[in-house]
Parts: sequence; structure tokens; C-alpha cells
Amino acid sequence: MPPIVNLKKCTGCQGREESYCENICPGDLMAVNPETGKAYCRSAKECWDCMSCVKACPNGALETKIPYQIGYYKATLRPIMGKNTVTWKSKDIYGNESTYKTKNRNA
Repeated sequence: MPPIVNLKKCTGCQGREESYCENICPGDLMAVNPETGKAYCRSAKECWDCMSCVKACPNGALETKIPYQIGYYKATLRPIMGKNTVTWKSKDIYGNESTYKTKNRNA
């Protein structure tokens, strides 16, 4: 499933030639709409949920919906990148949130 873009948080990385999500996407699927200035995924079918764009977004404007096989509709998992850690925020189908913190591979 492609990332969900929070249009209130997304700035399209204004001032940059290429947004962080465009730059990091290994499938070249992320783009910024020139009319709205907001990020979007060009092809939902081709996105393989690597979450690179979600991790790279400096505004926390992207999140990934957990596939129905793992969770249910409205369940989410969002990474927040720190200097040496990744904090994972998950929300279940009832709106309950959990937070997990892990060290980065490179730390």
C-alpha cells in the first residue's frame, strides 16, 4: 500500500529541487504535485511498502497503513527517525497507540 500523505503537514519540501520522499524512493514512485505542492505516490500498485519515504519525511507527513493481513482498516505504523534511533508509533483498529524505540543499524 502506498504511503498516506497528511496534506496539512506536507510542504513538498519547499525550497528543495527534489523532495526527500522523491529522492529516497527506490521505485521512483513519489512525486510532488506542481499544482498543490504536496507529495503523492504515482503508482500505488508498484509501491512495495519499504517505508523509505515515511522515514525520510522531515515533517512526519507520511505514514503507511498496515495491510489487512497484519491489521485492519485504520491501523497504522509510523517511524520517527532520531539521530541513533527509530521510534515506531503504532495505532490499532480501536485507536490505541503504542510506541517502540529501537537503535538504528548504523548506530
